[in-house]
Amino acid sequence: MTAVHRPDDFALRDGGEVAFTVAAQAIKFGAGCLSELGEDARALGMRRVALFMDRAVAATEPASVARQALAAAGLDVAEFDAVRIEPTDATFLDAATFARDGDFDGFVSLGGGSTIDTAKAANLFATYPDDFLAYVNAPIGRARPVPGPVRPHIACPTTSGTGSETTGVTVFDLVDAQVKTGISSKHLKPTMAVVDPTTTHSLPAGVVAATGFDVFTHAIESYTARTYTSRPRPPSPDQRPPYQGANPYSDIGSMQAIRLAGRYLVRAVADSADHEARHALMFAATLAGLAFGNAGVHIPHAMSYAVAGLNHTYRARGYEAAEPMVPHGISVVVNAPAAFRFTAEAAPGRHLEVAAALGAETAGAADADAGDILADRLAAMMRETGIPSGLAEIGYGEADIPALVAGTMAQQRLLVIAPRAVGEQDLADLFGAAMRYW
Repeated sequence: MTAVHRPDDFALRDGGEVAFTVAAQAIKFGAGCLSELGEDARALGMRRVALFMDRAVAATEPASVARQALAAAGLDVAEFDAVRIEPTDATFLDAATFARDGDFDGFVSLGGGSTIDTAKAANLFATYPDDFLAYVNAPIGRARPVPGPVRPHIACPTTSGTGSETTGVTVFDLVDAQVKTGISSKHLKPTMAVVDPTTTHSLPAGVVAATGFDVFTHAIESYTARTYTSRPRPPSPDQRPPYQGANPYSDIGSMQAIRLAGRYLVRAVADSADHEARHALMFAATLAGLAFGNAGVHIPHAMSYAVAGLNHTYRARGYEAAEPMVPHGISVVVNAPAAFRFTAEAAPGRHLEVAAALGAETAGAADADAGDILADRLAAMMRETGIPSGLAEIGYGEADIPALVAGTMAQQRLLVIAPRAVGEQDLADLFGAAMRYW
């Protein structure tokens, strides 16, 4: 099934946006391509390289391959392995200090989205030092624009989910405020993504499930986002936000990512030896990253930042060695069925297209059924892959809803991308609906 563009999907409106932009990025994808990392780094002018990994990844075969490739290219490499899964402001500050003191001319990140995001932040603060909250998204930070290009950064993902290797966004947990937030700028997009799907072969099933559902939600949210033409036209082209709304370019990547994840996620979780499924899921993650990095994500991700920021006691399957936390993919997908039931009213045709791409029966379905069909299909896949049954299973209850709503309302950068306006009472209802799906 291909994406269907209705005549009025991107109709121009008086005073509305007339264009969308796509920032170019080099992407290399293929089994074994990590072995070419040294040549890629040298071609970008790197001589002294900061290599970012977490301690678990640093002990793996992909890390050995990366080290050997960088050494063979004659590069001077210093490693930072104090990356935290679901990074905090403190870990970003530590990484920034390492980057400033190291006199690096290039950055390489090897790992999941947390590692790639940490390298982005370190690169930013090493290149343009400032107060920590200066660049952080409003209203939590001051949202100062990144002044210009940062140093070359090659991102090498080892999980199939976040798409951080293709986006200009870095996310962290602001611990004292108990909320997740981030920094967004086209300048933070890695210079190159080296995507070697063989790095996922040894991932635990729980990690594949969590990151795989991040693929789903990225792609569905960008496909169901408000259209770029529905936003006001900015006073000048340089004021277009990184998240521009659904557009013909993002639709292509979103729908293909949905289709691939729908076909291969359950297989990839069930059998680590199913390399076809794991490679396809890795490609889906890259496609979804390209799409949402341009179009944006909305309600499920906005809700996820509160879910993850307020819970530091949960231990997820596959993350037993990490500190207690809610992995990003889980914090997103536990909200998704409830959120898509809500947003379907604004774009029922697109929600039905997504449900059909995931294998749901949609023949003869009425527009009013779109939200339920998509939500039920997502919940069924969550159950099949061992995802928690809702917020209650990860430790939340009705008494937590006011704090969850407050944390979500701080994510206006994401909420404004939703196809339907959402207020505090709407969010309270959504969190209530997300407590348990089965």
